[in-house]
Amino acid sequence: MISHLHYISQGETPEEHLENIQNVCAAGVDWVQLRLKNEPFETVQETAKAAKKICNEFQVKLIINDFPEVAKSVNADGVHLGKEDSCPLETRKLLGPKKIIGGTANTLEDCEGLCEKEVDYIGLGPFRFTTTKAKLSPILGAQGYRKLLSSLRANGKFIPVIAIGGITPEDLPALAESGVHGVAISGWLTTHPQPEMIFREIHYQFSEKQL
Repeated sequence: MISHLHYISQGETPEEHLENIQNVCAAGVDWVQLRLKNEPFETVQETAKAAKKICNEFQVKLIINDFPEVAKSVNADGVHLGKEDSCPLETRKLLGPKKIIGGTANTLEDCEGLCEKEVDYIGLGPFRFTTTKAKLSPILGAQGYRKLLSSLRANGKFIPVIAIGGITPEDLPALAESGVHGVAISGWLTTHPQPEMIFREIHYQFSEKQL
């Protein structure tokens, strides 16, 4: 089951990432993506081991960004692959059929390619400008998601699409109505004084409201 809320880890150091992961897990998140950029492989692996312990304690799914080998070594629940990372088909051979594989997309063509490579979900963005990504593609907005999802479904492709990129609480209703499965959030969730309120709102918008 792909969650409606993907927490993308954030922090100035690996230790801050782990602290923030601990906090959101304690508040009720059920899906964490460990996203460490510009860190050596060994640091990512050690941080992933610690993150896995935290996620196990709270029964939270742990997805590793960019590093299939790390995901395999720590027995994470899956991996999220960027556009310049490993091929999902090769990653599937490494991780096996039961692990979750997600991929990043910015266009309809990207999404169709990922569907052909049998990913389990697509992280599609950016919704709007965000400082989390160094190289930002053209923003989509809610209307962009609606049009792209309509095209995918017209081609017989039904796959969970997660919106990402500068999403705020006010955006949730429009994104839910656009047809996306859920949202990926980093900074907003990390700094929110009551993250459990965000979880309740997202659950309402993307599950109960869509029933």
